[in-house]
Amino acid sequence: MTVHRCPALLVAAPASGAGKTTVTAALARRHRDRGGHVRVFKAGPDFLDPMILEQASGTPVYNLDLWMGGRDHCRALLHEAAGRADLILVEGVMGLFDGEPSSADLALELGLPVLAVIDGSAMAQSFGAVAQGLACYRPGISLTGVLANRLAGEAHYRMVADSLPPGLPARGWLPRDEGLGLPARHLGLFQPADIADCDARIARAAALLHEAPAPPPAVAFPPPGGAGIPRRLAGVRIAVARDAAFSFIYPANLDLLRALGAELAFFSPLADTDLPRAHALYLPGGYPELHLSRLAANEAMKRAVRDFHAGGGPVVAECGGMLYLLEALADSAGHSAAMAGVLPGTATVQERLANLGLHRVPLPEGELRGHTYHHSRMQCGLQPLIHSVAARHHGTPEPVYRAGRLTASYVHLYFPSNPEAAAGLFMPGGAAAECRRPLRAAETTP
Repeated sequence: MTVHRCPALLVAAPASGAGKTTVTAALARRHRDRGGHVRVFKAGPDFLDPMILEQASGTPVYNLDLWMGGRDHCRALLHEAAGRADLILVEGVMGLFDGEPSSADLALELGLPVLAVIDGSAMAQSFGAVAQGLACYRPGISLTGVLANRLAGEAHYRMVADSLPPGLPARGWLPRDEGLGLPARHLGLFQPADIADCDARIARAAALLHEAPAPPPAVAFPPPGGAGIPRRLAGVRIAVARDAAFSFIYPANLDLLRALGAELAFFSPLADTDLPRAHALYLPGGYPELHLSRLAANEAMKRAVRDFHAGGGPVVAECGGMLYLLEALADSAGHSAAMAGVLPGTATVQERLANLGLHRVPLPEGELRGHTYHHSRMQCGLQPLIHSVAARHHGTPEPVYRAGRLTASYVHLYFPSNPEAAAGLFMPGGAAAECRRPLRAAETTP
């Protein structure tokens, strides 16, 4: 295979909240509007930032995580992108050096130059000190420049730019403008569909990007190593929930299932009244608590899910997908609604964070990796099959439930971390369990 070369940048910051997503989206939209082909990635586990970045770039946004996916998987994603794009942007996670693995780890491992985004709204000459700290804190980091965010104007930009040390250039700025911010809720940013002017905000950010960075240096992305994916799910059709309530799906998970040979049939627990014909069912996470009334009122879908599980079909339910299977779910205001009733128990969404972190899940099918991030508390009448193992020393394990062929947990699994184990979760046992009606053409759209 050929080594692909493509200009690339990792967009990082000293801390969360500096505007990495806004800047990355603006850079992507600006390049796209000029006729370029940009591919954008998000460092670490995240679902919401990639949705915004996909809106900006017009292409699917994949996650790069050295712990969940591994180095070879990350290299494979970048190699594929570099063969098609003329610019690669990677939005970092948290501060440049925060976490294990950090954005800095990713930059060093994959040879990515770094553009630092610094919120200069309350700074003058200290801007240069922060920038120098980012450049010098860890040997090997290639900081190619600094972009100033939330400035008062041109004079403010000249002040912070003049504070930068020699050899560290200013790479443009964005003004302080409420029209550029992206609204957030308890799990992070809103989904683009929930922001009426999302595209206009992205376009405005691209238009207001003063002195946009020069094209970054080309990076060599060698072909990945490793064995091919065995087609263990050839002939297996998997029904995948995907709508406004269930949208937290890693694109790499869907790619992996297809590479294993599976056919994917998408459906909406909000709008559809039956499952597509399928051998297995995948209920990913999302915001079911924002759609309690519609989910509760769709008795036909809840009955179809119960019947599928009772018939012995494999079911994988993650976080919000698991909450949908409970007897009842209450939102943070105390409004409760009846859910599918596959799992005995209830859950309540709260304002306070309940758990966050990377986790290993040592299932009988094999160990999978993933992450957890939720504000709900759950009471379940089943004894857990196992508990996850937090990557952090003091992390809180998550219970993993198994009832028949159902596997349910708060952990969002990253299937490429162990393709064999992922295949085992969805493999039908004995005769294929299928629902009643024929597959609709729209259900197999990507």
